Amino acid sequence: MTRKIAIFDTTLRDGEQSPGASMNTEEKLIVARQLIRMNVDVIEAGFPISSPGDFKSVAEIGRIAGDRCTVCGLTRAVDKDIEVAAEALKTAKRPRIHTGLGVSPSHLRDKLRMTEDEAVERAIHAVKLARNFVDDVEFYAEDAGRADQDFLVRIIEAAIKAGATVVNIPDTTGYNMPWAFGARIADLRERVDGIEDATISVHTHNDLGMATALAIEAVRNGATQVECTINGLGERAGNTALEEVVMAIRMHGAELDAHTDIVTKELTHASKLVSSITGMQVQANKAIVGANAFAHSSGIHQDGVLKARDTYEIIDPADVGAGGSQIILSARSGHAALRHRMGELGFTFSDEEFEDIYQSFLEVADKKKEVYDEDLESIVHERERVSTAVWNLDAVQVSCGFPLTPTATITLTNMGGETFTECAYGTGPIDAAYKAVDKIVAVANDLSEFSVKAVTRGIDALGEVTVRVTAGNGEVYIGRGSDGDIIVSSTKAYLNALNRLISDQQK
Repeated sequence: MTRKIAIFDTTLRDGEQSPGASMNTEEKLIVARQLIRMNVDVIEAGFPISSPGDFKSVAEIGRIAGDRCTVCGLTRAVDKDIEVAAEALKTAKRPRIHTGLGVSPSHLRDKLRMTEDEAVERAIHAVKLARNFVDDVEFYAEDAGRADQDFLVRIIEAAIKAGATVVNIPDTTGYNMPWAFGARIADLRERVDGIEDATISVHTHNDLGMATALAIEAVRNGATQVECTINGLGERAGNTALEEVVMAIRMHGAELDAHTDIVTKELTHASKLVSSITGMQVQANKAIVGANAFAHSSGIHQDGVLKARDTYEIIDPADVGAGGSQIILSARSGHAALRHRMGELGFTFSDEEFEDIYQSFLEVADKKKEVYDEDLESIVHERERVSTAVWNLDAVQVSCGFPLTPTATITLTNMGGETFTECAYGTGPIDAAYKAVDKIVAVANDLSEFSVKAVTRGIDALGEVTVRVTAGNGEVYIGRGSDGDIIVSSTKAYLNALNRLISDQQK
């Protein structure tokens, strides 16, 4: 039997630190449920002391996780951090406190301004304090990839003797070459007294594009936990991508003497879910989960794949949940076909809810030759956005073109059933529509980002717009909208962002 490699997912902590990828508690819970379905071993749910929202997220995720996975909270090697994390983790059946400090000369000298002796003392104190609250304590040696190896051996050994059950060796800056990082892990296994009783974890970054290679080399040299994120989200160039590590181990399990317990058929769905929630698009040629990961345009490739799939595909798309449906959905499809495909995508609805979904499906199907899975997901998400909205879009009409002045007329209805109509001019039709919305909604904000993409292929594809608006207090809100008309989807996205802003203000 090969070694079990634990998958530690930090999408909700380190992944959320990607600029613009922040999530509220409700969104984190949606992602957490997907991670639980995937059978991840550890969910790092947040940094509890950093904000009330992170504290709440850790507590709520601990509540829903039960005994299916470990729930972890990050701290610095600071008493108050550890105490707050312990409080947030009281709801978890399998809690873990993740504490530590920088260990490289740069971190000790410039950031922490302490000696090696002081760092060891701080590490011992932090681990012992954490063990007063939980039985499972992970110690991270930040920037271990650039640390003096003798000092790294010393501080890791001290942390284990103090009670650390997991030791995290991060290449925080993605600096190492894979073989050099692997040699560090092998050296720690050889020289650290008691390390055989601890889990060796690695946390690698993608600054040089080698995060996955670093993680796999660490596994080859004895690491038994990998810390990663969905789609490789994370600070700067991101973290090790969970889907890449899992599939690399699956493809080369025998030579690595390793396996994971991840449900790989959930990988593509997890990727799309996180991308949708964060607004961080996945590049088309991204390994495992990119739109082109299993696409073939070359005639030579097409011929080979048609004769035998493995001539150009080392992974069966179905193994990662990327297999296409055999049911082609169009305007001629009935209720049964649509319900079946929705079920395959993981959606369930009451009869009343499904009828609304079906009518939305027919509206899209009337405009398209074929309705794809991405269209169905967009229909569901659009319905969810409308059902929780403070303001709903009733109508949008624009006139523009040379030499006309772009003009938009907007009609909105609020939760009380009142309807308002306003007209505005702008530099373009979308600008005019947004100004008309502002006249009705009247909430101060600054539009900081606007992006548009086709949900599926083809000239008749739905257009999905993502916007970010900044409130007066500096909080950033993401809005999304989709429609066959790009002006309508743009207006829906802007209204979705403002609805979130207003809901927070009302709370």
